[in-house]
Amino acid sequence: MNVRARQREVTRATLLRESRRLFAARGYGAVSLSEIVAAAGVTKGALYHLFESKAELFRAVLEQVQQEVARIVAETADAEDDPWTRFTAGCQAFLTASTAPDIQRIMLVDGPAVLGWNEWRAMDEAGSGSHLADVITELIDQGLIPPQPVAPLTHLLSGAMNEAALWLAASGDPEAHLPDTRAALARMLDALRLP
Repeated sequence: MNVRARQREVTRATLLRESRRLFAARGYGAVSLSEIVAAAGVTKGALYHLFESKAELFRAVLEQVQQEVARIVAETADAEDDPWTRFTAGCQAFLTASTAPDIQRIMLVDGPAVLGWNEWRAMDEAGSGSHLADVITELIDQGLIPPQPVAPLTHLLSGAMNEAALWLAASGDPEAHLPDTRAALARMLDALRLP
């Protein structure tokens, strides 16, 4: 990698880090591009060389957050040997990771508001939705869940987990409500399993 390309990557990483910090603390709408470039120590020209707009910068931050949550879910699930336990551990890990205030604000609150529902859903489906569908297909193939269309079940579970994370965020004390929410999710998932 040449010096210019390396500098570009450093600048991009700095902009993403500072944007994420500011978006998480105050929300997309309350953060200006001037604040972002000042925090990153770069010019607006440098920002516009890498991102066409504040919304495009936010999209890159959202992708980073989604990848981080996906990594947490995968690491948690992959630590389990049993397919059913992998599934439930992954779902619980998503719920727990999504209760972090910065992740909630960026991924669940500002994401749909800034990018629009359709683009946000497309990003969600391409990431966690696709992985969830693969896991459900595997569980059906192994006879752990009754045969059924995968897409509706994937959307129902994804929507329930996203809504639970949003409810936790709005509750004022996510940590206090997380155990009950995790227990409710466990009961819901267990109801899917064949006896």
